[in-house]
Amino acid sequence: IKIKVVVMEINNIKLSIVTPYGAIFDGDVKGVDLPGVEGDFGVLPGHCDCLSLLKAGVIEIHKDDKNELIAINWGYAKVNANSVDILANGAVAITGDSDSEISKAIEGAKALLEDAASDKVLLSNVLYKIETSAKNML
Repeated sequence: IKIKVVVMEINNIKLSIVTPYGAIFDGDVKGVDLPGVEGDFGVLPGHCDCLSLLKAGVIEIHKDDKNELIAINWGYAKVNANSVDILANGAVAITGDSDSEISKAIEGAKALLEDAASDKVLLSNVLYKIETSAKNML
């Protein structure tokens, strides 16, 4: 009896982030960090299936060449080995090619999060993460 073992190498996971106003992100990524209500958690290819409620916070997307940030007010994440599907009530992508574009995106994220989070300590931590990560984008 011969047994053939096939090893499938998975390098990326499909990420989709959608709000009631449309898609915010749709593409392949190396991994993603999510703000779950039970604590932040990371998802890599091959992750076990789960469904999680997301709190106000930052989704950090890990791509080959850089990381991207998306602030959300709350939502749901459906995770399986090959994909992560996020339904968010509100989201702001923190991107831009200049300081002024990134500053404008940070202000939008700040407004979204202030409306969603009553916990000032949580809000301060999330805004600190956004501002320090945004400095590394340029």
